[in-house]
Amino acid sequence: MHMKKMLILAMTFVMSCSSVMAQTELNSRVDKTTMKEAKRLRKEGWDVKPGLLPLEKQLEKSFIMQYEYDEDMNPLYIFGSAMAVGANYDAAKTAAMSLAITDLAGHIQTDVTALVENTVANKELSAGDATSITETVMTSQSLISQSISRVITVVECYRINEKNNNEVQVRVAYKSEMARAIVRRVVRQQLEEQGIDLHEQLDKVLGF
Repeated sequence: MHMKKMLILAMTFVMSCSSVMAQTELNSRVDKTTMKEAKRLRKEGWDVKPGLLPLEKQLEKSFIMQYEYDEDMNPLYIFGSAMAVGANYDAAKTAAMSLAITDLAGHIQTDVTALVENTVANKELSAGDATSITETVMTSQSLISQSISRVITVVECYRINEKNNNEVQVRVAYKSEMARAIVRRVVRQQLEEQGIDLHEQLDKVLGF
């Protein structure tokens, strides 16, 4: 019994050390990537408005979020990014946010398509049903984009170009589970309008 207890303690210690080493390596990787990206952006003339987090802190948050996963080891967030030009900062930011959400919707489509392909590969979905779901997802980008709300702005920076206009660059994040919920609602409605009943198959793809 004493030996068994010692073995359990030893295994716990090894796992703890491995976790600490992995976190240290991740932090080092994030630090290096953050500094490199911040240097590149500043060289290109990008800066942040007063009141916002420093550029380095914004980038650090963005890179850390990229490495966050849920309990099933799926990425916790989906990202979108865009840059827009305007006569003033607010106009450029509004346009950039709109484009970033459209980009985000595109990434959501790509992720769902990959989930469909994976479900087919595991023989949990027929090729015909997969085609119907995929085609509906791909034609629903506008509806998906319109349904997205409460995005997290992780990077927001700007510069003044040679024409004295504002260029604003943003990167937004959205919880993957919220994205799947939107796809579920939108695609279900679209399939129903087509008279196609694939509710169970769609839920299987999305993990509901």
